[in-house]
Amino acid sequence: MQRLRRSAPVALALILSFTSSSCLIKGRVIKRHGVAVTPGAAPLLLAATRDELTSRIRNLYNAVDSFQATVDMTPSYGSVYKGKITDIKDVHGFVLFRKPDAIRILGQIPIVRTKEFEMVSSGPDFKVHIVSRNLFIEGSASTPPNGKSSIENLRPEAFLSAMLIRPLDPQTETAVLEDSTDEDNALYILHVLTKSASGELMLSRNITFDRLDLTIVRQKVFDEFAATVSDTRYSKWKPYNSVMFPGHIDINRPRDGYGVGLQVLDMQMNAPMTDDKFVLTQPEGTTLRVLPAGPASVPSGGKK
Repeated sequence: MQRLRRSAPVALALILSFTSSSCLIKGRVIKRHGVAVTPGAAPLLLAATRDELTSRIRNLYNAVDSFQATVDMTPSYGSVYKGKITDIKDVHGFVLFRKPDAIRILGQIPIVRTKEFEMVSSGPDFKVHIVSRNLFIEGSASTPPNGKSSIENLRPEAFLSAMLIRPLDPQTETAVLEDSTDEDNALYILHVLTKSASGELMLSRNITFDRLDLTIVRQKVFDEFAATVSDTRYSKWKPYNSVMFPGHIDINRPRDGYGVGLQVLDMQMNAPMTDDKFVLTQPEGTTLRVLPAGPASVPSGGKK
């Protein structure tokens, strides 16, 4: 035992000499927005509580009464579940919105700028005109996607729920806050919970904030089976008529088999809009397809 005690200082010295060697000590690279942070000059991370972040969502939503946006669209079809996503470039479009739930979206064919699709929704029903298919679709917002192609699964409500992040309903929703800060990201994630039909708590969506400026960078919405219904990313926030709004919105609907990136080119915020802006009449000679309200959703990859 005496021999062991005498050798302990020697062993400790050896350990210290090894660990103090520069070849064994390496600092981790910390990145913010993909850029390495200079040691000692890390950007300040903003702190916020759950209630402050929920108030921030509510204030952003309440500031928007209407808008008319000119956008460049990058539609895509496929999904991560199918193993392939294909982008379609240079689609010009217009998005009109008026509270509480009126929205109109028009997409034009690249280069020639003739109308490819147009869709309108106000309340629980929607209408979609797909020009290239000579098809006019009417249905309910509760109608599940079941078209033969992704373009037939377009729903105005999908754009509306992605472009405007609705505030929490205190009667049906509650939230818990996660600080997700590591070497690569500095984020707050607000997990929004609600109750299922059986009374069990379930995750309905989460909203992610950048801790450098507290802008919203992502919102994911889930169904009752925890499958992703929509995954939307936001960037390039800027004021339009003193109202903050993202200049780029990337919407993905993996279960519906499509997505679309929206780059805002021009925005008329809170301009007056009349009812006729949200009327879409079936063109003569088009085929009418009326979609009935369908059953409850199923998990992604499951069978109906």
